[in-house]
This record gives sequence, C-alpha cells and structure tokens, in this order.
Amino acid sequence: MTSRIYYLEARNELLKFVRMKSYALSALLFPLMFYCFFGLAMGQQSGTSLSMARYLIATYGTFAIMGSTLYAFGAGVAVERGLGWLEVKRASPMPAGAYFFAKGFASITIGAATILMLFALGALFGGVRMDPGQWLLTFVALVAGAIPFCALGLIIGNLAGPNSAPATVNMIYLPLAFLGGLWIPIQFLPKALQNVAPMLPSYHLAQIALSIQNAPVQGTVLGHVEALAAFACVFIGAAVLAQSREREKMYG
Repeated sequence: MTSRIYYLEARNELLKFVRMKSYALSALLFPLMFYCFFGLAMGQQSGTSLSMARYLIATYGTFAIMGSTLYAFGAGVAVERGLGWLEVKRASPMPAGAYFFAKGFASITIGAATILMLFALGALFGGVRMDPGQWLLTFVALVAGAIPFCALGLIIGNLAGPNSAPATVNMIYLPLAFLGGLWIPIQFLPKALQNVAPMLPSYHLAQIALSIQNAPVQGTVLGHVEALAAFACVFIGAAVLAQSREREKMYG
C-alpha cells in the first residue's frame, strides 16, 4: 500500500538522522547550548517586557526548526545525490513524493523535539511561565513555519556539491539566524541590519512566535504569515527548477 511505503520511508529516514551523530549534535545541541548560554544565563535582561529566557524561547525555537530542516534537505540531499542514492530511488517503484515526505517528516520531528526541550529548559530553569494555549500555539507556529526552510534546503541540496553542501548550509543558516534577530533581540542590532531583517524568512517566523507571547513585534501577524507564504512559494518554485536542472544533467 502507498501509505505503508510513506510510513516505512519516513520511519527509516528518522532512524537514520537519529543515528547520524553529526546531524543530531548540530540539530539538537546547538540551539539548546546557545539557549543555556544566553537565555538562562542572562535571566531578566532582554530590553523588552519579557525576560530573556522567555524571549529566546521563540527565537531559538525558530533557530532549531530552521537548522534541522536546512541540514536535512541541504546537506542530506546533496550527499545522497553525490553517492548515487537518488538514482536508485528514481529507478525504484517507490512514489517520488515518499522521499521528500520522509525527509520533511524526519527533520521536522527532530526540530519539534528540540523545541520541546527548549520549552522544558525555559520552564524548569528559566522561570518561563505561559498559558497552555501560548505554549501550544508557539509550538504549532514554529513547526508550521518549517515549510519554507525545507524548500530552501532542497534548493541547496540540488545545487551544491556533496562535499561543499554542509559549508553552504552554514553560510546561509548562520547569517539568517543572526540577521533575523534569533540570537539577540532585533532592536539591539545596528539600524542598517534591522532594515535587512524583513527580507529574511527567519525574521518573520520569529516575529510570529514572539507575537503569541505578547512581545512587542514589528508589523502584523497576518503580514508575517503572508511573507512566509511568499517565501515558501518562491523557494518551492526554485527547488522544482533546481531539480529539473539536476535531472537534465543526469539524463540529458
């Protein structure tokens, strides 16, 4: 059955990512480590009405879901393309969508697990208190916001070489995090960099998560949702073109 094929592919992809120490460490430990350094250590100092521990729940949650998807699709697809694994997949009777569904399911699941760990750290050690609805809405918003980053990772995976893909992901991932205001509140950045932030998907997802916590944000929630949807459409279109280019190179 088609549903069983999707299930088995997703399960095996998740097991693969969990067993890959380099991926698991970067996707799980980096957001948690940075949150401990900045969110928990700096306590109440945030420059906003929220404590730093609560403010960074939203921004490092964005950092977590962004990293898990970019590395899975960017580096993962590029390496498998270089090894010839994609050719094997295309030659098999497996539905083409199962491969991408499995990648998305596995990466979003790991990102969601990291977000829940951030929630636990904030509640247990950072004194973060929110209504159950706010916890749930923050989680749902961050997980749903993974879509444009999955597509962006797929662009990288189809254009970058297997050896250069991890470095390419870092060159995109880290500037997106810093310029999007994920590491420090956006108002602490120089004015010129604050003007760059609205052009980045990381900024819009973080602003949505912050608005759920009643933090002061720039723009409206609807505007940020529309911006993320626009990024998703552009990235998906570019990913389709990149895949077509790769198939033409492979098959002529």
